[in-house]
Amino acid sequence: MKHPLLISSLSFLLAAISHAGTPDKQPAPVAPPPEENPLSFFDGRLVLDFQERLRFETRDNNYDFNDHVKSLNDTSFLLQRARLGAKFAPTDWLSFYVQGESAFEFGGARAKTPGVNGAEGDDQIDLFQAYAKLGNKDLNLTIGRQTLSFGDERLVGAFDWNNIGRTFDAVKFHYGKETWSIDAFASSVVVPKRDVFDESDLFDGNNTGRNQIFSGIYFSSTGLIPVQTTDVYAFELHEEYATGDTDFVTLGTRMKADPKKLGGFDYETEMAVQTGNLKGKDLAAFAGHWGSGYNWLETAWKPRIGIEYNYATGDSNPADGKVNTFQNLFPTNHPFYGMMDFFSWQNISNPALSFSVQPTEKVKVKLDYNFFWLADTSDAWYRANGTTQVRPISPNADSYVGSELDLVVNWKITKNVMLGGGYGHFFDGKYAKASGAASDADFAYAQLTINF
Repeated sequence: MKHPLLISSLSFLLAAISHAGTPDKQPAPVAPPPEENPLSFFDGRLVLDFQERLRFETRDNNYDFNDHVKSLNDTSFLLQRARLGAKFAPTDWLSFYVQGESAFEFGGARAKTPGVNGAEGDDQIDLFQAYAKLGNKDLNLTIGRQTLSFGDERLVGAFDWNNIGRTFDAVKFHYGKETWSIDAFASSVVVPKRDVFDESDLFDGNNTGRNQIFSGIYFSSTGLIPVQTTDVYAFELHEEYATGDTDFVTLGTRMKADPKKLGGFDYETEMAVQTGNLKGKDLAAFAGHWGSGYNWLETAWKPRIGIEYNYATGDSNPADGKVNTFQNLFPTNHPFYGMMDFFSWQNISNPALSFSVQPTEKVKVKLDYNFFWLADTSDAWYRANGTTQVRPISPNADSYVGSELDLVVNWKITKNVMLGGGYGHFFDGKYAKASGAASDADFAYAQLTINF
């Protein structure tokens, strides 16, 4: 498979790395005065922000893993997103923020409806955020449409890789000090739609009457164990269905070390359990992430090598009236389980190796190699969205699904301009071969982001 545009883009990035070199050590310059924000007015009472993002993608066999069939996703397309925001702060304790968004998908044969046939789709002009914030930095209340992001976003995140992203109609309380903070919220996720104003379940935006309420409390501290960030959280999801209500809690903890405090070593872990009801069935599930690495902080190019393991339970008996599949909630899965987005944090056993370098202060190159097994072949292989099944359930198949090799290059050209690109190749395994067509898959992209 040949992708001239992507190969040219990646070649351009790698050429930039080779010519950038490592600057000679010089005495630290005197810090310049803070730059004035050209989009700030009336002594900072009114501040505008703008983002334009373009991403070209090309995919082959990402949907059906079949070289003999050209699916709607075996194509190349361009994603474009623009966001314009305005913050108005009439007093030091009251501010308002409004952000509009326009998102389009150009090219390819997929329907331009968000979520249909894997399309990110069109959302021509819509309201991405709109909220009021009362209070100061340490103690505040935010009311309205807003993003929610906790920890590494393995369970709750803004899903920024997606061309439309994710927001919630929510109320969030925040209280924090120098070494700790606590957030409590109640929310309902906004459902992206084409040609219709996006709404949450508070306004039946899903058109199902599920009346979703997602709430939780999240505590984070850098003081409990000084070398790490320690988080503890509890989330609750309520939804209503004809088959029975969903009401379950997710209890978890996250720990992430600072390599500067451990001589270059780092580690991270996140573990969560779930209990309650899922569409009228008893739910009991578990997920965990464990990782460690070493950073050569004082070495040119600042290399890092790491190893990690991700696990989430599946359901061994779909007919017993109980559910053991971990529910991935509202994550940003793209960075964690292979950038080709074939997997989510459910029914998965995933060891991985990673290596990264920084040839210059503004360029970073990262290489990941993931291996994937299903935790239980009596359950499905779930894509990154957490709901779509890649293949029909094949309980008698070998659990090894395959492996994925990913290369990502990011170049911060200026403070406001970022250029990135990547290539991923999926090597099909025994489960893929036993459950259907099994050709290797490829994915590549180039992305330009401008932020003000």
